[in-house]
Amino acid sequence: MKNGTLPRGKIMKRYTLCFFSLSSLVLSLAFAWQSGYGQQSSLSLADLLIGLRSKKVTLPERNSLLKDAVKKRGVTFSLTPEIEKELESTGAEKPLIEAVREKSTIIKVSATPIPKPEPTPVSTPKPPDYSYYQNRANAHFVKGEFDLAVVNYNKVIELNPEESSTFMSRGLAYYSKEYYDKAIADYGKVIELKPDNAAAYFKRGETYEKKGEMTNAIADYQKVVELDATNQTAKYSLQRLRDEQAKLMPKTKAVEPAVVKETSGVPQMLNVGSLKDFAVKLAMPVYPPADKVRKTQGLVTVQITLDEEGKVLTADANDGPPTLRSVSEDAARRSKFKPAMVGTTPVKSKGYITYNFKAQ
Repeated sequence: MKNGTLPRGKIMKRYTLCFFSLSSLVLSLAFAWQSGYGQQSSLSLADLLIGLRSKKVTLPERNSLLKDAVKKRGVTFSLTPEIEKELESTGAEKPLIEAVREKSTIIKVSATPIPKPEPTPVSTPKPPDYSYYQNRANAHFVKGEFDLAVVNYNKVIELNPEESSTFMSRGLAYYSKEYYDKAIADYGKVIELKPDNAAAYFKRGETYEKKGEMTNAIADYQKVVELDATNQTAKYSLQRLRDEQAKLMPKTKAVEPAVVKETSGVPQMLNVGSLKDFAVKLAMPVYPPADKVRKTQGLVTVQITLDEEGKVLTADANDGPPTLRSVSEDAARRSKFKPAMVGTTPVKSKGYITYNFKAQ
């Protein structure tokens, strides 16, 4: 041997031993990995860090083994920027990082903590007032849904028991359902609150007549005539019932001569009820903007008197939402009507127009 060189055979023998030694280290790492962690379904962060720090094989080989293991078995942790940085500093190469990223959920950590949402305060809803139920009741009444109207009128009366128009409206609903006793009780309540309400006496007299209680009906019609001497309908009804009673009385020789009827001849004023069929031009009221915003709605009845030519002499709204009455009166004055006729003679007349305000 010269210059400290070894024979070629000995060099090859040493190279072969080194190769097998390196191979055995790789195989032992793989075997140790599979046997030592075979009980776990996925790899933990500690497994990866320990594998990267192992000195049995080169770093590229460690990365390759770990990458294959991650792809096959997955990981037990979520990849964050901090963990990714730790893996890179320990020797993890890009393919291994990509494998970990595929098998885990990436969590981005915000520098600013997310504040917990403040609980939204729950406001207690304000209970509806009597006008809410009154509007609903009027809407049901207009549709002919009298049972529902009564339910809502009951609530209105509960909240505002001094409003006579509500008892009047509920009485009309009861009358429409032929609950005459209940209607009479409501008309009586109106009279109790407003003793000069001729309309309540008239409707109660009409209801008594439906029940066949003629004496009570005559008394109420008489009261209407006393309160409103121009109410020809009440006068006719009063005289008719008196005549019917007279026919039922036994005839005797002492019977006095019949009294000349008050209504003989052409009446000076004729009560025609609804003037809708007499209207030649029916003007509609202007819905006040403020009431639109408040959604004020309901029925407004305007009592109207006409001269012999059908011109409006007076227009007075006596029920319905107060803020809607003046515009209803104005609309009635702008309307034109045919004159009322008795035979061929035009006469003054009296009646009403009802306007229905509906909030949109």
